Amino acid sequence: MFDSGSTGFMLVCTSLVMLMTPALAFFYGGLATKRNILGIMIQSFVSLGWSTVLWFIVGYSFCFSGSLADGTDFAGILGNFNKCFLNGITPSSAFAGNGKIPEYVFVAFQMMFAIITPSLITGAFVNRISFKAYFIFLTVWQFLVYYPFCHMVWGGGILAEWGVLDFAGGIVVHATAGFAALASVLFVGARVDKNSTPNSVPLVAIGSGLLWFGWYGFNAGSELQVDGITANAFLNTDVAASFALVAWLLIEWIRDKKPKLIGVLTGSIAGLATITPCAGFVPLWSAPIIGLCAGAGCYLAVQWKNKKQWDDALDVWGVHGIGGVIGTILLGVFASKAINPTGADGLIFGNFSFFWKELVAITLASVYGFVFTYAILWLINKITPVRVSEQTEIDGIDFAIHGERAYDEGCL
Repeated sequence: MFDSGSTGFMLVCTSLVMLMTPALAFFYGGLATKRNILGIMIQSFVSLGWSTVLWFIVGYSFCFSGSLADGTDFAGILGNFNKCFLNGITPSSAFAGNGKIPEYVFVAFQMMFAIITPSLITGAFVNRISFKAYFIFLTVWQFLVYYPFCHMVWGGGILAEWGVLDFAGGIVVHATAGFAALASVLFVGARVDKNSTPNSVPLVAIGSGLLWFGWYGFNAGSELQVDGITANAFLNTDVAASFALVAWLLIEWIRDKKPKLIGVLTGSIAGLATITPCAGFVPLWSAPIIGLCAGAGCYLAVQWKNKKQWDDALDVWGVHGIGGVIGTILLGVFASKAINPTGADGLIFGNFSFFWKELVAITLASVYGFVFTYAILWLINKITPVRVSEQTEIDGIDFAIHGERAYDEGCL
């Protein structure tokens, strides 16, 4: 009944995307100070568990049940309640999108996206937010930001009906999370000690390598079957990340007179985030251009953020937010139906309409993610303080809130 090759491939891709959340914990944990390693890592691992619970109960249904075309969703913005608790789905249920894999596999694959998206935001407010506030934020943000955009773009909602494309999450994942991070920074405020240095660059490198590895499942798996588009998405991912890495390295080397490993790692993540919306829709020759734009564009965004003194501690906005914006705009430029017949032709092929739709969609996602995140944090702050006390921040969240330390006392 099912295509065993595509089903096996998608199970592997799902596992790779799951690995990205612990990888993000390593990446952020290495960048944090010694007193705040566990505080940032627990946020990713809690999302791994709690987001799964939410997805099982209602998240999948809100994202992937009903459609605007059938008039069975909520105004094209949110799905319905028909598949809550995965009601009506059995091991023999086929994924309606292609009929080649079990719907269970699709449920699991998309669940991994719901897990990692809010985790991306946490790097912006490292060592400043209380765990209670974070847990509430993790819950509410998915209902008000992630689920609506997932449905609107991927679940048959209003943006999908309009013709907006997003292969693996430039709009749904990176733009919403990146601009949510910026809103978080502006609401929570700057750290007491903004000159905090990474506690373990090797840990950052391990996390970065695992993220790159997992990203093949993230992007290539978004084709949801094995074919030529899968291979194109896979190779586009690697090429764009590599060109972005080199662009960031050279720019920083010229400016600071030293080639830096943190810069190399950050550049690769910028390239991966930027190629994400494009991966299965654009020709291979465009991947180096996209990568170079990612490396230069995200680097400049981070420098501008520093100039504005926005304390986005781990550059979530500059890398993921701006990466998602650049990638979505370039999708509007380079998309080709010769590469993916289910896609569209972009600006260079004479289709201004598609370019305009992508531009409007990414603007909407960025503004919506920023505004709703700021509002969510404002409301949470009325219930419980979002930011920890200055003394807790100085002492470190690891011991003050969690009663644990990443390293033995002798290592501090």
